[in-house]
Amino acid sequence: MKKFIIICLSVFMLFFKNVATANYDKVFFDFKIESITGEIIDFNEYKNKVVLIVNTASYCGFTKQYDELQKLWDLYKSKGLIVLGVPSNSFNQEKKVNSEIKKFCEVNFNINFPLSTVTDVKGENAHELFKWAKYNHGNSAIPKWNFHKILINKQGKVEDTFASFTKPMSKKIINKIENIL
Repeated sequence: MKKFIIICLSVFMLFFKNVATANYDKVFFDFKIESITGEIIDFNEYKNKVVLIVNTASYCGFTKQYDELQKLWDLYKSKGLIVLGVPSNSFNQEKKVNSEIKKFCEVNFNINFPLSTVTDVKGENAHELFKWAKYNHGNSAIPKWNFHKILINKQGKVEDTFASFTKPMSKKIINKIENIL
């Protein structure tokens, strides 16, 4: 009887699991974004790479994560990892001028991984990349705050997402990156 109840509960719980549509009419490599210096970053150039997308902000309590993002980039770029910073003012904590953000990142954190222009990451005005991630991976792909992380696998699909509190050099992120590199 106990086994029957456990099986019934397990089956019942499956009906309420939050599953994204994951149609993947497009993959990550089909998108582009403007870089912080004005050139176009064509994600097609990142094919067969693993990409960690992080929405960043200069005035956030999590801004110190830039140090770990740079360390992650330095450790894994030769193995096929791209760290992509997406400065965003969606939470009203970012500078308004790209050149100021770039200077802030270089002077304070010695950042040399790719950065996009200031970009909306949630809501109606969100960049298509973030709308695509939500559509294919569900609500966990929507940034709830700055330094939200979206991990893209070599097939150009969302592998996992990580909340702002999850540090870039955490075992959780490192293990996931190493498993898919």
